[in-house]
Amino acid sequence: MRRCRRRLMWKLRGHLRQRFKRLTAAFPLCAAFVYNDCMRFELNNALVDQIIFYMEDQNSDFVLDTCKGMVISTDDPEYEDESGGEDGRFIPLPGWGPSDGFRLMERFAAALHNPVAREELSAALERGRGVFRAFKDAASRFPEIEKRWFAFKEQGMRHEVIRWYNGLRESWGMELIGDEPEDIAALVLEDFRFREGTQADTDAARELHTLCLESYNGDADDEQKITAETLAGMGQWTFPGDRCLIAESAGGEFAACVSAALQASGSLHIRVLEVRPEYRGLGLGAALLVRLLEQADLNHIPLVSIDIPAGLDNFSRALLREQFRPCVQRYCRKNPLPKKLLIK
Repeated sequence: MRRCRRRLMWKLRGHLRQRFKRLTAAFPLCAAFVYNDCMRFELNNALVDQIIFYMEDQNSDFVLDTCKGMVISTDDPEYEDESGGEDGRFIPLPGWGPSDGFRLMERFAAALHNPVAREELSAALERGRGVFRAFKDAASRFPEIEKRWFAFKEQGMRHEVIRWYNGLRESWGMELIGDEPEDIAALVLEDFRFREGTQADTDAARELHTLCLESYNGDADDEQKITAETLAGMGQWTFPGDRCLIAESAGGEFAACVSAALQASGSLHIRVLEVRPEYRGLGLGAALLVRLLEQADLNHIPLVSIDIPAGLDNFSRALLREQFRPCVQRYCRKNPLPKKLLIK
């Protein structure tokens, strides 16, 4: 019964459309206004989300019905009835195929500062068959990275939709709209809890310190490895110090910490600023630094200093953004051992 009713409805609508077309053929100026009204549409967030959803569907073809402001399938009877017309009511969606998704994954993996996650994601991308599933599985092993990937992917696809829409607006003789970037780092940091560090956190902080030393020395060449003498020159490892902040993951894991000690001159020297390897590249270290500097400003501390090992260029940029400036540089020379000691 419903199927018969639906057929009758489509026949009636088809009959009315034919009469409307004959009427507009007699009055072309009226037709121009009607068609133009259908073609031009406003792009809102709900429509962007709908377009992105259907862009990823590789099993069917979809178009935007500009009169209804919604995406429909090319198998839709209404599209089949209307598609022969030249009114521009139906507009193909932005092109998006597997190669576009793969390039997006490549850009994301290449931009990661987290060496552990970057290596796993890059390895997943080198697989032939099943590369998308491998990438998804690799990202799922790093919940914060996975959330960042979802935000990065959505931002990239929204950019494509805005670019497509601006192409249409340009053809309509309308002003282009801007593409507002989303702060992905801030979105990821919402999953972390920041709090004051206490003496009870010392064991977790010491474990993190050992892990960071092993991680750094494992990646550094012989000349950049941190020795006991180098550490002694950088200042004694101090926790919790006079100012201490902790970052915990959503699951309560000790993810990062910063600890600083007040000097006799009244300045504040950061003795510890470390992040677990799996959480690097998310902006945790910079977030802890900013919060520590806010405390220093409130307490009218005149100077804040920090020593960092060579080779940490990414974090050096974070320090420069916060108006830190290099004031001392240490150069080390490793002397070869005497031959007698080598024989032993």
